[in-house]
Amino acid sequence: MERYSKLRAVLADLKPYVAGKGIEEISRRYGIPPERIVKLGSNENPYGPSPEVKKAIAQAPLNLYPETDSLIRSIASYTGFHEDQVLVGSGMDGVIDTLSRLFLESGVRSLIPTPTFSFYEIVTILCGAEPLFVKRSHGLSHLREHLSDEKLGMVFICSPNNPTGEVMGEDEIRSIVESTDAIVFLDEAYVEFAERSMIDLVNEYDNLVVGRTMSKAFGLAGIRLGYAIAPSWIAEEYRKAAPPFFGLTTTSVAAGIAALSDVEYMLRSVDLIKAERERMLSEIVEASPSWGNFLYIETAERSDVITERMLRRGVIVRDCRSFRDAGDHHIRVTVGTPEQNVRFLEAYRELCL
Repeated sequence: MERYSKLRAVLADLKPYVAGKGIEEISRRYGIPPERIVKLGSNENPYGPSPEVKKAIAQAPLNLYPETDSLIRSIASYTGFHEDQVLVGSGMDGVIDTLSRLFLESGVRSLIPTPTFSFYEIVTILCGAEPLFVKRSHGLSHLREHLSDEKLGMVFICSPNNPTGEVMGEDEIRSIVESTDAIVFLDEAYVEFAERSMIDLVNEYDNLVVGRTMSKAFGLAGIRLGYAIAPSWIAEEYRKAAPPFFGLTTTSVAAGIAALSDVEYMLRSVDLIKAERERMLSEIVEASPSWGNFLYIETAERSDVITERMLRRGVIVRDCRSFRDAGDHHIRVTVGTPEQNVRFLEAYRELCL
């Protein structure tokens, strides 16, 4: 008991991140052969990365520490920004973690529109700061009421938003950035599946950082590689606070460079996913419009009941109850291959219609 007294008090307010369920877990729990399970709960790219990635990983020098310069140059070329503005980390969460430690501490608040990616809340609490939640359904005007708060250190905006799939327009983003002295973190993890990015706005505002990931469109979820574009003054401080080698490995560096050398492959897989997304939207009237690689679907029955029935049929979807303010009647389903989507639609029609 005495040892527990050494823990930080903020941990009492911390809820662990809830990840999508895995194939091995469901196979073991329900006795379903792994090859019969369709995993559509974690927003992964079913087509995987460019074949060039596997070649690069095989040649990565595992006995050496990573060298990140070439990766940063590749990201700079892809995004059109100067290398000094590129931040890298172990996944989007690694970037968010380091960035948050620059601006959040005890006595400071972060502003989080909900429902959204729960890691924003986690890093806020771990920094000793206070998360302030505003429901997205209340609109921009309600959000704007809190932007002048002098204690506000960061604003987290996810667009396209996870799990709901909607995007914020340029006017909305500008309004938020211009209405606060806080650092606005715009999470564009799913932007390749949307119509446009707001990344160019970093050139206009010194309090805007745009985060990206290689996990989604580039198919590198297992590699854990994220990046962000930031004003130079923030990038300089980030490099001071980042872990050695930014938390990357020789394999993640090699994979990132290879993936970015074959953008055409990524774009082809994105086109396939977007086409399937629109097909699924046309068949599921309960789904909200989405600009991600997933659908947010309202269910008549409780989402945990629907999710459990899906799992028993070997179809993994995400129960959205773990997202603050998502309620008890939404599931999120990743857009998979046509064959995977057929499996989901068959189960959905049987269970929900």
